Parts: sequence; structure tokens; C-alpha cells
Amino acid sequence: MNLIGNILWLIFGGFLSGMGYILGGFLLCLTIVGIPFGIQAMKLGLCTFAPFGKEIVERPDANSPLRIVFNILWIVLFGWEIAVSHLLHAGVLALTIIGIPFAIQHIKLVPLSLLPFGRSLE
Repeated sequence: MNLIGNILWLIFGGFLSGMGYILGGFLLCLTIVGIPFGIQAMKLGLCTFAPFGKEIVERPDANSPLRIVFNILWIVLFGWEIAVSHLLHAGVLALTIIGIPFAIQHIKLVPLSLLPFGRSLE
């Protein structure tokens, strides 16, 4: 079932969304300061390609001081816009019965889009 969900996800917007994350990550990597953020954006892009059947996993060092600072910077600069985008997509998709599983996947991506440092989708 997860395979079918991921294929439909890719066809109906997941591929473009993931490529947007990856392109943004490459652009962030053009500067030395942006490299950690670019890597996280590319990680989000890969997670966006196939979210069905995966859960957010927090690493043991997820709350180290440096990751907390990076997560705060991420939220202020990029994260809140990405989270709002996922919430809006989830709201629109939840209007139909067929869209509810896709809305759930968007809701699952919200915490990862807010706090990507020290967390991953596995």
C-alpha cells in the first residue's frame, strides 16, 4: 500500500515539491554559511519524494546546542514558510476523501520542516 501511495504522491505533486527542496538546497550551498541549511533542504527534498510508510526519527544528539541554534535560525528564515505551505496543502487535500491520506503526509512533514536538524524521516 505504501508503494502505491508513494507513486501517486510523486505523480500528483510530490516530485515537484521534492525537486523544489533540492534546488533550494543547491542554491543555499552556494555560500559557505548556507551549506548546513542547504544540506537540510536537500534532506527534506529526499524525504518528500516518498513519505508513505515512514516516521520522523530523532537522533540522540538532536538537542545539542549547535543544532538548537541552527533549528532556530531555520525556523526564522525558512521553516515557518515551508510549514505553512504544508498546512495549506493538507487543508486543501483534506476536503476530499481521496486526498485525506495525502493530507496526513503533509501534516507528517510539518514538524520535520520546522526542526530538520537532528531529525529525519525513516
